[in-house]
This record gives sequence, structure tokens and C-alpha cells, in this order.
Amino acid sequence: MRRVTLFLNGSPKNGKVVAVYGTLSDLLSVASNKLGIKATSVYNGKGGLIDDIALIRDDDVLFVCEGEPFIDPQTDSKPPEGLSGSHTDWLTLNVGGRYFTTTRSTLVNKEPDSMLAHMFKDKGVWGNKQDHRGAFLIDRSPEYFEPILNYLRHGQLIVNDGINLLGVLEEARFFGIDSLIEHLEVAIKNSQPPEDHSPISRKEFVRFLLATPTKSELRCQGLNFSGADLSRLDLRYINFKMANLSRCNLAHANLCCANLERADLSGSVLDANLKGVDMEGSQMTGINLRVATLKNAKLKNCNLRGATLAGTDLENCDLSGCDLQEANLRGSNVKGAIFEEMLTPLHMSQSVR
Repeated sequence: MRRVTLFLNGSPKNGKVVAVYGTLSDLLSVASNKLGIKATSVYNGKGGLIDDIALIRDDDVLFVCEGEPFIDPQTDSKPPEGLSGSHTDWLTLNVGGRYFTTTRSTLVNKEPDSMLAHMFKDKGVWGNKQDHRGAFLIDRSPEYFEPILNYLRHGQLIVNDGINLLGVLEEARFFGIDSLIEHLEVAIKNSQPPEDHSPISRKEFVRFLLATPTKSELRCQGLNFSGADLSRLDLRYINFKMANLSRCNLAHANLCCANLERADLSGSVLDANLKGVDMEGSQMTGINLRVATLKNAKLKNCNLRGATLAGTDLENCDLSGCDLQEANLRGSNVKGAIFEEMLTPLHMSQSVR
């Protein structure tokens, strides 16, 4: 039986003596287990790559790596005088439990003002902690760190499928990789789906209604309901402020105490209960409010030009500042209604009650 001493690539310390048996793959498996790495290749002390188990002799000293080039342990541990701060020497990082091998120049040259550059520009200055293998410890996410390291290597942003760009962006901000931050922000913006301004359908809205308790306010401010059929629905207390309700069918809907302030109701059918509703400043050109109940409603400064208000209950309704030009108020109940500061004169022929 042969036995050999295994060391991590570039390190003359913390070796492991193991028995050699089977194939080279068996030895790599043992090395991975003993050294805590994913061993892919073995070198002798002179940097020769061993590709056959038969080449290994008893008491050989071997160096195991994870795919990186051979690092002479003598050169790495005892750098020539004057080169202690050399940017061409190799080093290994332990990022969140995953090992990355790179050169000092990769971490320093492209972004000299980044945190990584300051950490590794001069040996020992930053006081970096090292694990039992001599790798520098960095408590960050390895999945998000890998695209950053590759960017420092070749200057291209390459992110594998399944990696969240937002996570990479946060790491880039943490390490101060300013040029990469700009690339990521553009990539994230381009990856976002375009805003959907398509109108909400009756089916979608009914689903929202059913999922909301009766006494809870449903916030629909600024939403697009254009052309939707909302007839016969219970829409009490809903906030429709600034919503697009143009050409909506609201016939027989209950809008009691709903907020329709500055909503666009142009061309809508509103044969509905609007008791106490707030529609201040709404755009309701040509709206059909025939036989609707608007008792105590706030319609201040609304555009009701050409609106159909025939038979509508407008008792105590505030219509001050409204544009009622060519509006049809025949048969409507305007008892106590406020018509102050009208934009256009209201002809008596428009209202007979």
C-alpha cells in the first residue's frame, strides 16, 4: 500500500496523509473529503500534473487544486524581497463557504477605489481573517459574488440563469464596484416587464371584491376600468379617486359613500345608488345618470356637460362650480341642491321639478 501527503494548492501547511488505492478519481474523492474542497486535479512538488494513479510513488508530496493553475508553495509563502505587495500573486477567497481562486491584480486593478481593492492592495494592511486553509474569509453570498469576480476579470456582466440581479446589485454596492452598479441598474430596468395599463375586467374586479371584507376600504385609486361592466355590484365605500371609469356600465350598482373624486366617468351609465358619494372634480362629460340617487352627493367642480340627469334625485347635492351645459335635468329632484359658481347658466327648461 502506498501513502502520500496531500496539501492544498500553494500551501505547505496542514497536510493530510492518505492511502493510495483504486483510480485517480478515488484519490480525488479522498482529497475532497480530507481537505474540504472539490478536488479536480493533483500536482507533484514541481508542478507536474498527475493524470495516472501509476505515476504516484510511496511518500510522495502532492498538491490538490480545484481547477486553478499550480501554485508553488515556496513562491507563495516566501515572496522575493520587494514583491510583498505584488499584484500578480494568487490568493484564495472563502466567500460564504465557497472557495474562489484569483489574482491580487484582478481584485485591485479594475476598481482601485473599491472595498476589495483596499482589502487586497497590500498584504496584511487590512487585517483580513483567514480560515484553516489560508483562504481569506468574506461573509457574503457566493452566488452573487461570482458575477462580480468575473466582471473584475474580464469587464463583462454575465449572470447565470436563476441568479437574481437585485442580489448581485446589492453585493456590487457593498463592495463599491461603481462601474458594475451602472451596468446592473440598466440590466434590471431592461428586465422589468412593461407596465400594464390594460383595463381591469369585471371578472378580475369581482375576484378582488370577494377577497375583501365588506367593511374594509378597497383602494382602487388611479386604476383603469375603462369600458368595464360593473353593473349590479356592491361598490360601497370603495376609493375610485382619479380612476378611469369612462364608458363603464354602473347600472344598478351601489356606490353609496364611494369616493369618485376626479375620476373619469365620461360616457358611463350610472343608473345607480350614489347617495353620499364624493365625486368632486370628476370628468363626467356625457354621463348617463338617469334616475340615479345622488342625494347629499358631492359633485363640486364636476364636468357634467351633456350629462343625462333626467329623473335623478339631486336633493341637497353640491353642484357648485359644475359645468352643466346641455345637461338634461328634466324631472330631477333638485331640492336643496347647491348651484353656486356655475360655469354656464342653467336654463329652467333643463329642470322641471
